[in-house]
Amino acid sequence: MSTTLIKNARIVNEGKIFEGDVLLSGERIEKIAGDISTPVNAKIIDLQGSYLIPGMIDDQVHFREPGLTHKGNIASESRAAVAGGVTSFIEQPNTVPNAVTQELLEQKYQIAAQSSYANYSFMMGATNDNLEEILKTNRHNVAGLKIFMGSSTGNMLVDNPQALEAIFSSTPLLIAVHCEDEQTIKNNLAHYQEIYGDAVPVTAHHLIRSAEACYLSSSKAIALAQKTGARLHVFHLSTAIEMDLFTNQIPLEQKQITAEVCLHHLWFSNDDYAQKGNFIKWNPAVKTPADRDAIWKALLDDRIDVIATDHAPHTLTEKSQPYLLAPSGGPLVQHVLPALFEKHRQGMISVEKIVEKTAHNLAIVFKIQDRGFIREGYYADLAVVHPNLPHTVTRENILYHCGWSPFEGQTFQAAITHTFVNGTLVYENQKVNQVHAGKRLLFNR
Repeated sequence: MSTTLIKNARIVNEGKIFEGDVLLSGERIEKIAGDISTPVNAKIIDLQGSYLIPGMIDDQVHFREPGLTHKGNIASESRAAVAGGVTSFIEQPNTVPNAVTQELLEQKYQIAAQSSYANYSFMMGATNDNLEEILKTNRHNVAGLKIFMGSSTGNMLVDNPQALEAIFSSTPLLIAVHCEDEQTIKNNLAHYQEIYGDAVPVTAHHLIRSAEACYLSSSKAIALAQKTGARLHVFHLSTAIEMDLFTNQIPLEQKQITAEVCLHHLWFSNDDYAQKGNFIKWNPAVKTPADRDAIWKALLDDRIDVIATDHAPHTLTEKSQPYLLAPSGGPLVQHVLPALFEKHRQGMISVEKIVEKTAHNLAIVFKIQDRGFIREGYYADLAVVHPNLPHTVTRENILYHCGWSPFEGQTFQAAITHTFVNGTLVYENQKVNQVHAGKRLLFNR
């Protein structure tokens, strides 16, 4: 059993920052104290005042395996994730084939067991006609159920009201939803095609996939959850108007309806389309600076509970097509924590709040077993953040299989220097160690 002593850390945990040491024994945290004597044969890592934080738990990624591995795969994208301090991920079901049966879902777990650098879970996917398969899902070792109430690939758009209500009424699983009203989007697209023909510009993306489309769908999902008592988690909120749908008046543990925001909606706005083009084309769309400001306010006052990435790589060739042909999504797991620490440097968010929204609250929302906190007895999923180690994102240091990032040319002042997954040092000083240390996430429910 390996032993590692982390010395002189600025430990960030449960709303506090304090200096101390952390002893790792095997997969878990054995001791946290101000000064720990070095055990025999222990590996010593002296952080010299760098932050030690719980590794990020990213509740929404698309790692593209199976079926879309020209864009990325579980090995490549989890490798990029641990380089960014992301130690656990929850992957979505719109791979090829869609993970809408128990057999297809389990195949993804088998792939990850062999290849993932980070801890993993996979969402079961909903369709208009797979309720029987949904009800077979094991809520103790599957993160939840994903419902696309907006565009998706294959047969994953759930738009039948009777099917939706049956799912919401029947499953004990956490239901995570992508909310955009399909008919509103179609109407908006037709309007802009009348103006531009096939040459619709990317600057119209947030007007086509509009705030109205988001609000119509998210408010519908929330009303259905309130009617049925379902446990609802709303993914990637992007508009100011949606913020009033959520509350900060009760503790997170008591919330039946929780909310997520993604990094790109906190960082970019429609002002960036002119320069970034399709490389910031996401669904839901990046919207206005006013929307971004409202999202930040809701994040900081706890109406929004967690931060994620919606990491969704596409090739450069795919993204370089005209707007109407270019797919939506982009890679983010390697750069999410450096970007959030950049916002901390700008005075927008505290380090304690970053940790709360990227680790603690994920463990609470999904009821993840023994992860998300720096606690004795918990799994040693940890990231080290050096606050003053400037680095610029370039094609040469990007680890995504797709080989690009919307942050290319951006200099971040803080850097991830070490990442531990289940007590194993998987990333150290710009090098990913070739060890697949990830384990299947389990849930206390």
